[in-house]
Amino acid sequence: MPRPTHPKLATTAVGVFLHAYVIIDLFSRYVVGWMVAAKECKHLAALLFAETIARHGIEPGLTVHADRGSAMKSDTLAQLLATLGVERSFSRPHVSDDNAFSEAQFKTLKYQPDYPGRFLGEVHARGWLGPFFGWHNDEHHHSGLALFTPADVFFDRVEQIRSVRQAALDAAYQAHPERFPHGPPRVALPPSEVSINPMTSTAIALADDTPASGEHALGHEVSAPETTPSPPRLLALASGTSQRAAITVARFETSLGALPATTPRASRNARRRDLHS
Repeated sequence: MPRPTHPKLATTAVGVFLHAYVIIDLFSRYVVGWMVAAKECKHLAALLFAETIARHGIEPGLTVHADRGSAMKSDTLAQLLATLGVERSFSRPHVSDDNAFSEAQFKTLKYQPDYPGRFLGEVHARGWLGPFFGWHNDEHHHSGLALFTPADVFFDRVEQIRSVRQAALDAAYQAHPERFPHGPPRVALPPSEVSINPMTSTAIALADDTPASGEHALGHEVSAPETTPSPPRLLALASGTSQRAAITVARFETSLGALPATTPRASRNARRRDLHS
């Protein structure tokens, strides 16, 4: 699932910024396409996606996760991606750091020792970003990929490199086993699945001995008291006036023997007779 972003790059002119359009492969962190422009434009974004998808020969079924910028939400880009069989996904509203992958990649870019801080113009920015993305893809041993490079994961070279690393670890263990108190070392591998804001659902069962028709549990977890005279009936009631999602109440069945011996009116009359006497 590629993730596009367009961070701003400061220039030597006060108040003038360049826009860097960057598309990364989420699973491998590999930068599959990038572009520098003087403004944010929906036509440039569509052109970048069209060239990137054609260059890598991507088949329909791809999902693109983007921010909610005007270029990413434009009808021009939406029509292009729909024609290419690409689905769209967006960050949550008013959440600036909803995609940690792009934010981390952008931080790596700006924290480079040779980052100029301010660029003279588009030519200067392209001249610096080109070598940086080459280093990032082919030489940067990513901590989120178990120190494999993005190119190793993107081009499926993980198993080949893993065997070489494992052979080196086995030789070190045979030479000095006392240095490995936890046993023979094993090569760490990149994560087998990567996702942004994965959706998980859990079902909560609502206990009821004799469920009545039309009674439904509305997503609240309830627990019965440890010791009760009889098993409680648990119901979930919706409250429309207060606009609360649900109110869980416990209804206990009582027998006639548990009722008071005298009615409230008879009890008051008895107390009055005692006072007058």
